[in-house]
Amino acid sequence: MTPEQLREQQAPVKAQYQENPESALVPMSVTGELDRETLSCRLPERETSISSLHPAAGGQIPSLCSGEILLESLAACAGVTFCSVATAMGIDFEAGTVTAKGDLDFRGTLGVSRSTPVGMQNLSIAFSIRSDAEEASLKKLLQLTERYCVIYQTLSQENPIQSSLDLKS
Repeated sequence: MTPEQLREQQAPVKAQYQENPESALVPMSVTGELDRETLSCRLPERETSISSLHPAAGGQIPSLCSGEILLESLAACAGVTFCSVATAMGIDFEAGTVTAKGDLDFRGTLGVSRSTPVGMQNLSIAFSIRSDAEEASLKKLLQLTERYCVIYQTLSQENPIQSSLDLKS
């Protein structure tokens, strides 16, 4: 793809976001099914593992955007952690789900508005289970899930990333 082709592909969405800024805010969500027996979280099956531009950024091929992959990682890690902690605490539950959500304002990532943050905002995870456990135990389960979930902790703290570029000749 040439720079001109990319500009042409993104021009309509950029114009839309300038005229209607609210249309750039895209809520994203992914829900995984919890399995306490295997300490796992089953995510929605995808037809592709290709990552590309989201349609809100001018993407045109069937793919996952990195925002969706981020939410899948959060849901998967939180789900596995939740199942593990529930098992360690002796909390039994029937079928359950974990939903990770976030909002992405594409004006930031497309450079339409410099004052709009680049990245996911309003991240959340929500668990839905059937359990006879006491409320205090369930609150502790959620607290410990947050504490020990690697992706949750990585996203919730300031965590500078070092970048490099290896130029090959």
